[in-house]
Parts: sequence; structure tokens; C-alpha cells
Amino acid sequence: MKVIIAPDSFKESLSSLEVAAEIEAGFRDVFPQADYVKLPIADGGEGTVEALVAATGGQVMDAEVVGPLGEKVNAFYGVCGDERTVVIEMAAASGLALVLPELRNPLMTTSYGTGELIRMSLDAGYLDFVIGIGGSATNDGGVGMLQALGVRFLDRDGKEIGYGGGSLAGLARIDVSGLDARLVDAQIEVACDVNNPLTGPTGASAVFGPQKGATPEMVAELDRCLAHYAELIRRDIGKDVETEPGAGAAGGMGAALLAFLPAQLRPGVQIVIGHIGLEELVTGADLVITGEGCIDAQSVFGKAPVGIAEVARKHAVPVIAIAGSLGQGAEDVGQCGISALFSVVPGPSSLEQALAAAADNVRMTARNVAAVISLTKTAL
Repeated sequence: MKVIIAPDSFKESLSSLEVAAEIEAGFRDVFPQADYVKLPIADGGEGTVEALVAATGGQVMDAEVVGPLGEKVNAFYGVCGDERTVVIEMAAASGLALVLPELRNPLMTTSYGTGELIRMSLDAGYLDFVIGIGGSATNDGGVGMLQALGVRFLDRDGKEIGYGGGSLAGLARIDVSGLDARLVDAQIEVACDVNNPLTGPTGASAVFGPQKGATPEMVAELDRCLAHYAELIRRDIGKDVETEPGAGAAGGMGAALLAFLPAQLRPGVQIVIGHIGLEELVTGADLVITGEGCIDAQSVFGKAPVGIAEVARKHAVPVIAIAGSLGQGAEDVGQCGISALFSVVPGPSSLEQALAAAADNVRMTARNVAAVISLTKTAL
């Protein structure tokens, strides 16, 4: 029996690799001789580096960069096993988790550190990139990232503007003459799971600004700043990205990548699935087990378990999902190829208790699933 184990992380408790290990341990109690293939999965947010490095036999590289508030932070990027592809998480250098809640202010936060990770990768000789832009703390339109790569954003006096989305109000001219020339030959896949435009009621500031610390007044100011930025991109770069789907992702990082770099925005799980070779591995498998922290009605919109299930369904391989919790509308994933759902929480408990016991609960749930398969003599 060949079992593919391809879960996403259980946020705040277990990484995708840890979830996969616990599922394998539970199944081995019942099917010790089975062939298990562990494929940690991510959808472009936190955990993307770990998932692709683990699945391809790559390595993680540590780096010190400028953090969201302009301070130095310890970050990282991944090099895949092909020794050609670099994986960068915006969250590692410019992420919301790097800023204390009381200090979150997207008028001030910068994406400069993400640009530094790209530059370091270029310095190391890499030209193929996967960039996950989930979990950002910024609303600067990707300007910080571009500054790190040599683009100059100048005010009326010809001086470089400062960090943060609020600084865009003083932007008078964009000079791309210093943009790192090596990027011309780069291939950049951007893991982006939203279609928001840069500005307006569904834009970066209005939709994502509040979770990054923006008050209603800040949201209005940030939206004006990004609209001004978009106008200068049209004037100085000759590109109109303001209404492009995904331009508003990660506080406008999507717009920067589309306007200034040779980038393509794609659903994160599709990028990850492609790089780990899931199609080939699923061929000949008897069962796929996937999962994530919570499966609910939103899971059908590009979440990792559904992406995994859609591949498995093409090869007529059954899929079981194990989740930390099952929310309203979880049954909707059945239409996407997931045959059965299991929650790992065995009974009433606080969130803290559930997180602390996650490893044991995942392993026990996996063992119980395996036991049912064994008892019913399912043809696997």
C-alpha cells in the first residue's frame, strides 16, 4: 500500500512537516509495511520555504535583513534540491508576526528586507524564484523591496523617500535606472491567493490594512498614497497595474512585482504542487491524506487540501483530510475530491489545550483512520 501524506501546517502548533510525521506514525501502528511518502505542503504563506525545502531535499539559508520597522531581524530563504530555485517568504523578512501588536502601523512598515533576500539570492547566483507574499506587515506598495533592489523613489527635492506606506505621499519621481540588471534574466513565480486590486474599497488598504494596525483614518490615507503611487507608475514606468487582480496583495507588493519585475502571480498551492512533483508521486498511490488547521467553507478557494485533492482526483486516488477543527461549510470540500473529514480534537477543550496536544491528537486520529480502513477491508 502506497500512502501519500501531504498536509499543510496547523498554525500556531505544528509545521506541515510535523503534521506529516505524526500522521505517518499513527498509520504505521496499523499498517507498518506500507510505503509512506511525506510531502509537507504550503499555500505561499508561512511554511512555504520549509515545505519546498523538505520535499525537494534542499536547504535553508539564514540571513540578517531590515525588518518591518527598520530594525535588523533574523530571516531566511530556501534553496530547493534542484540547486536552482530559491524560495522566499515575505513573512520571514517583512511579516506581521515580526511586529508587536502595539507597534503595528502600516504607515511606517517597510518591505525592504524582502528585497534584501532577493538581492542575496542573486548574489549567490540564483535566478529562479518562488516568492510567497502572505503574512506581510506592510502597505508600502512593495517600494521598500524595490529600494533594496536599486529603484529610487524620489521626493520633490530629489531625495529618497523614507520607509512605510505613508511616505508615498511625498513621492514625486520613480527612477528605475539602478534596478538590479540581473533581474532581467530572472524567473519569478509569486504565490498569491487574492485577487484584490491595489486601491479602492476592495484594495490593499481597505481590506488588509486593519489587520496590520490601520485605523479607519490610516486606511483612507494609505489608499490615497497607493493611488498616487499607481499614477506615478503609469507616468514613469508606463504600466497600469492599479486594477490588476492581485495588485493589492501584501499591501501592494503584488503591484510592485507586476510593474517592476518579471513576475507571474499564481495560486500558491499550485506553485508548491508543481515544484514537489505531486502529479508523478500520486500516480500509483492507494491513498492520499491531507489536512490543515481548520477546514471550512473557505477551504474550497485555493487552500492546500483542496489543491491536493484535485490532483488526486485526476488519478482516481481517494483523499482523506485530517484537520485541527472543522468549521461551518467544511462539507463543501467533498465536491473537490475529499472523501472524508476528521477533526483531531477528541472532546471539549480550550484553544490553548488543543494547541498543546496537537501532535498527540493528530497521531491518534491518524491511527483511528487507519484502524477503520483495516477493519472495513477497504480495497487499497
